Amino acid sequence: MRIIRSDRKFLSTTVLALAVTLGGLSGCQTGEVFHNGYVVDQAALDLVPVGSSREQVLLSLGTPSTTATFDGEVFYYISQKRTRSVAFMKQKLVEQQILAIYFDKDGVVSQRANYTMQDGKVFDTISRTTPTGGRDLTFLQQLLAGGGGAANSVKNILGGQ
Repeated sequence: MRIIRSDRKFLSTTVLALAVTLGGLSGCQTGEVFHNGYVVDQAALDLVPVGSSREQVLLSLGTPSTTATFDGEVFYYISQKRTRSVAFMKQKLVEQQILAIYFDKDGVVSQRANYTMQDGKVFDTISRTTPTGGRDLTFLQQLLAGGGGAANSVKNILGGQ
């Protein structure tokens, strides 16, 4: 009988230790949500209808997250929502809102637009780069492909003409 009791005690101790361990691990799963960027205030947005000046936009909405100047100037106000299930995991982008204010050549608001992740590609706001077509070649790939830049660099290093 003692053997059975000690086995029960061992089994109950093991179950208790396992429950404590799993309980401790479940505490690591925080399910964190991160909000970054500009939060659009509808009252402030109503103060900048089409026809407003650039200064009025800056006073009402504040400094944009980023700007672009192609045909006219564009102010982008970017907001992102990221989540992660466990504290040591990488954050995952789940929602992105972009408020774009387009100006004409006179600095007057010509259009307002709201974009989400469903409207197109997510662009990298950290590196501020736009992906382009083609491919980037390493120095060795350029050399083997006979690329003029790399070949000329090697010739200059080796003293060739």
